[in-house]
Amino acid sequence: QVHLVESGGGLVQAGGSLRLSCVASRSLFSINAMGWYRQAPGKQRELVAAITSGTTNYGDSVKGRFTISSDNAKNTVYLQMNSLKSEDTAVYYCNAKIAAFSAQGYVEVWGQGTLVTVSS
Repeated sequence: QVHLVESGGGLVQAGGSLRLSCVASRSLFSINAMGWYRQAPGKQRELVAAITSGTTNYGDSVKGRFTISSDNAKNTVYLQMNSLKSEDTAVYYCNAKIAAFSAQGYVEVWGQGTLVTVSS
């Protein structure tokens, strides 16, 4: 099993930047994919960004503004968020997908979430 701990959330004005961090309890090399999801009040959880073996993908609403990266030496995945908008306000969750003998072929692990609030 792996544990994920997020940090870096907070209150920021529209147009500002924040960087979220997610530290995994074991090597990123043992994890198939890492990602960031978010959930705003009254909305479903949605993919923000994901990284797999150096390949990244982003949700349409954050393309060009957010960047996901990883530091394997620190077992850490980052989400750099620039040009923040009020609609980016949400709880951001770190996610790990680990290969397993299951129906999906992997198991998912979630962090506890970190709140990002963007004031307009």
